[in-house]
Amino acid sequence: MYSTSDFRNGLKIEYGGEPYVIVYFQHVKPGKGGAFVRTKLKNLKTGAVLENTFRSGDKVDKPDLDEREMQFMYTMENAYHFMDTTTFEQIYLDEDHMGDAANYMIENLPVKILFFRGEPIGIDLPIFIHLQIVETEPGVRGDTVSGATKAAKLSSGAVVQVPLFLNVGDRIKVDTRTGTYIERS
Repeated sequence: MYSTSDFRNGLKIEYGGEPYVIVYFQHVKPGKGGAFVRTKLKNLKTGAVLENTFRSGDKVDKPDLDEREMQFMYTMENAYHFMDTTTFEQIYLDEDHMGDAANYMIENLPVKILFFRGEPIGIDLPIFIHLQIVETEPGVRGDTVSGATKAAKLSSGAVVQVPLFLNVGDRIKVDTRTGTYIERS
């Protein structure tokens, strides 16, 4: 069990039978009355944000979370299929659980899947992935305004802004947290 003194941003707790992550917390010591902790909690299953206040010394449960290394295999009928790299067990996540991660799915991509009581609830992508540009407008010679960018469609289906000098067929490094171009690879 966690006490309110253990609270920090990113801590995963179980509250009301659901898994949450602490997005924000603040210890408050008013002049009158007991101290308390004001928090914002994000539900790991639904993504909903909940504001809650805990009295100082309150205890919350540790969630039954398990994170497994898995490999993306394929997409079929809006379901993303993954295989556990150690047991070869296969699972699937629907589009609701994927969120923005669906934009970066390519075959054999290693990912981490978060399980709550044996049920898959979320996905963590590698921070950087390398993708190929499959569609973009050609850069116009002389159009070299500092920092000018253009839209490029990648092999995973994602669309990112890239510098003008990149063309179809170039491989680039993309930050999956922000969906931004990093460098040519």
